[in-house]
Amino acid sequence: MSFYLPGWPGAFVLWRDVTPQSPLTRAFSRRRALQLLGLATGAAALGPVLAACGSSGEAGTLAADAPVAGRFEGVTLKLLVNQPHVTSFRDILAPAWNRETGGVLEVTAAPYDQLTSKQILDVQSGTGEFDVFDYFYFGLGDLVDAGALVDLTDWIDKNSRQIGVDGYLPSVYDPYTLLDGRRWGLPYDGDVHILFYNAELLERHGLEPPTTWDEYDEIAAKITRDSRGAAYGAIVSGQQVPMILGCSYINRLTGYGGDLVDADGKPQLTSDASIAALQHLVDVAPVALPTPLQIGFDQANQAFLSGQGALLDTWTDMALRAEDPTASKIVGRWGAVSLPVGGANRTPRTALDAGFGLGISTASKNPEAAAAFINWATAAPQNLAVSSTAGAGIDPVRGEVLDSDGYAEVVTKAVEPIREGLHGDPLVWPKAKGAPKLLQDLVDQLALAIAGTQTVEQSLENAQNAWENAAT
Repeated sequence: MSFYLPGWPGAFVLWRDVTPQSPLTRAFSRRRALQLLGLATGAAALGPVLAACGSSGEAGTLAADAPVAGRFEGVTLKLLVNQPHVTSFRDILAPAWNRETGGVLEVTAAPYDQLTSKQILDVQSGTGEFDVFDYFYFGLGDLVDAGALVDLTDWIDKNSRQIGVDGYLPSVYDPYTLLDGRRWGLPYDGDVHILFYNAELLERHGLEPPTTWDEYDEIAAKITRDSRGAAYGAIVSGQQVPMILGCSYINRLTGYGGDLVDADGKPQLTSDASIAALQHLVDVAPVALPTPLQIGFDQANQAFLSGQGALLDTWTDMALRAEDPTASKIVGRWGAVSLPVGGANRTPRTALDAGFGLGISTASKNPEAAAAFINWATAAPQNLAVSSTAGAGIDPVRGEVLDSDGYAEVVTKAVEPIREGLHGDPLVWPKAKGAPKLLQDLVDQLALAIAGTQTVEQSLENAQNAWENAAT
């Protein structure tokens, strides 16, 4: 096998001749996933039912009678995925897919700030290399407008029982798949943030985990001051892309009771909650791990896992990373709570921070196999497997996985805030055509305020104007 991944030691991953004897195949078998779900005796009920083979309909659609499962010997599916998701596809799903269907997966990764554009380019350039897209849900409008995704509405409607549509979490199903009344994919990664803390650092300084952003500030300032460079009270992820700085701002926006847009879709970027959220990022920067605007996903994780920082709001799979002795120096010495609240708000709320669906490229040469794959990959056993593996970067999209004892066993102390967030009413990012650009415009303005070159109010006014002008 050969691997080549942008930004990794190689950007292309090719799995061939995968055998059940490989260590990664043995690490998390389908049977083990079912055992953890408590569904071993009901595997047949969970497994996708083989539908009669159908043919694809007109370009851009999938026939309602296309299969939801089957054998695919000799069929290679090519996937373009988010770089942090490589482990989930390469190490977990590829061996199991080969073993169960005879099919082969080729996985190519794109950096998260280039994923949507590369998927559109593959279709519009005529290259048509890929069959399956691991897509950002906030890029759905751009992908649909570009004609890059197959409309799966009729196929999903006809096969809803076999697909197990009722099992997807209501908080993610429509946001990740529905646009203008049509379905364009199936949910894959139920991304939300919670607040992780270094229990040892907090105890050393006589502090409790924060429930409000004011308490967060006090902890950040005290630990940074008293540690004198040996540790920092907070790690703020501020890399200037929606998936990083956007999440940090939106986490605080929900905490202060705000939204990006109102019920009519009008921007709310100059609201009191929005001002408070950005002001919090500005104020905490001096006592956070230097320098927030240069802190991306990898830097934030490494700092927290090495014990350098006390507080980090991030994706829930940090619970698995923190308990992995090969990657973490804080095993057994961490905890997690729901995101803090602020101002007059007293109800914790998270956000769907950069979640993902699986869709079929309109340029796919194997749309029927691709349809069977996305159904299989988002079914409960596979969703549990990828959600339960450190480094896979995947959160549950199914209720039976989120509520299972097996999932609770691996995320341990984080299970309650994770369940609270995904079973709640998380903030949904915009996903209409142009949303990625609007989100980038927003984080560009946020960064100027954090850098001190613009006031909080001016930055948010500029972002508000950009969003309003785009809507006219």
